[in-house]
Amino acid sequence: MSTISAKMVMQLREKTGAGIMDCKGALTECNGDIDNAVDYLRKKGLATAAKRAGRAMSEGIVETYIHMDSKLGVLVEVNCETDFVAKNDDFKAFAKNIAMHIAATNPAGILPEDVSEDIINKEKEIYRGQVLEMGKPEKIADKIVEGKLQKYFKENCLMDQAYVRNPEMTIADLLNELIAKIGENISIKRFVRFKIGES
Repeated sequence: MSTISAKMVMQLREKTGAGIMDCKGALTECNGDIDNAVDYLRKKGLATAAKRAGRAMSEGIVETYIHMDSKLGVLVEVNCETDFVAKNDDFKAFAKNIAMHIAATNPAGILPEDVSEDIINKEKEIYRGQVLEMGKPEKIADKIVEGKLQKYFKENCLMDQAYVRNPEMTIADLLNELIAKIGENISIKRFVRFKIGES
């Protein structure tokens, strides 16, 4: 078994934001392999998030992001369980980063079920046209359309999007890491994005 150095612990801490003891434990568990330890901590974050999922969130903050030219702005509501966490710097930084991410990526919704039926039908129509244009038979067209729709959700629903500041993580990964670190249920409740000239 490899020796876990303080430098390795700090490297993992920089990559994940997890506590020192958690990083040391993950490296020990993964025999000093930093990449495996990152995955290990993410899975642990997912387990923590799942445990906390049913808890009520009646606190939180509304965070803003206004782009430099003042022509683009975002309001996002992020909820947590206690006022204490709502005042936590990590929580506030997370909300700020989510607002900035929304400004950059313009998601269609937080989850696939938030995307309007009109948008989904329009996308399906476009994909079906593309598939039939390729000369694919009707019976496999539906499967291809469904696959393209899943890809659309991954790219356009906030929780599945790759985080703009670290594309190796999704917004869901980022949220689960924060839940694991803070120890409270946290959720992105809603957002609105304004751009001059867009209705």
